[in-house]
Amino acid sequence: MRIADLIGWRRGRRRAFAARSACVQSAIRNPQSTIVAIALSLALQAPDPWPVLDHASQTYRTITTLTADFVQIILNPMIGAPDTTRGRLYQMRPSRFAMRFTRPKGDRIVADGRYLWLYTPSTTPGQVIRSRIPDVGTTGPNLIGQFVEHPRERYDARYVRADSLGGRTVDVVALTPREQDQPYREAVIWVDREDGLVRRIDLTETGGQQRTVILDNIQVNRGAPGREFTFSAPAGVRVVDQ
Repeated sequence: MRIADLIGWRRGRRRAFAARSACVQSAIRNPQSTIVAIALSLALQAPDPWPVLDHASQTYRTITTLTADFVQIILNPMIGAPDTTRGRLYQMRPSRFAMRFTRPKGDRIVADGRYLWLYTPSTTPGQVIRSRIPDVGTTGPNLIGQFVEHPRERYDARYVRADSLGGRTVDVVALTPREQDQPYREAVIWVDREDGLVRRIDLTETGGQQRTVILDNIQVNRGAPGREFTFSAPAGVRVVDQ
């Protein structure tokens, strides 16, 4: 930390301490203000989410390939029981991504660098949806990058809590998109305190659906098979462009 940064940090601490002291004195003089004083004090003590996000961004910039097992849980309030799927995730920056499902077996989401292919024979047999990947103005069709690439520019952030996941300590941060062009109202990411990897994502989608993706057995920069990022429509399957 530079000296100027250290001075600014200490001044910030002094201001926070003075504000808390003022709240306490006000509560003593006027007992009815105690609840307000406590709320303000807790707000002043809330951890800053941005160091957590900066750590995650810095980690993400060092990653060229990532593979992980995933569990995805989707809860639709109109349906009731949650839908749980599993599989293996592959990512190669900047624009190659794949989710190969083992349950339901055969479902695939593949981004080959030019197109994003959505093939889910478990629900819509006989067709595959193909979308062109924009050349600019996007983080690419990946699950993680959309939350940790330039988060200060794209989100309002709130620190939720410290927690544990799979025996590891994580910081939980809520993100609200500043633009209205995202398919979710809020994303909550669980960032490993030690290595800065995102290990869980909770999405509240615009239609009210809740989606949770939990990553395990994460491996970074160990390569990813090129075949995972290719897709050829099976015989008899109709390609629908969107």
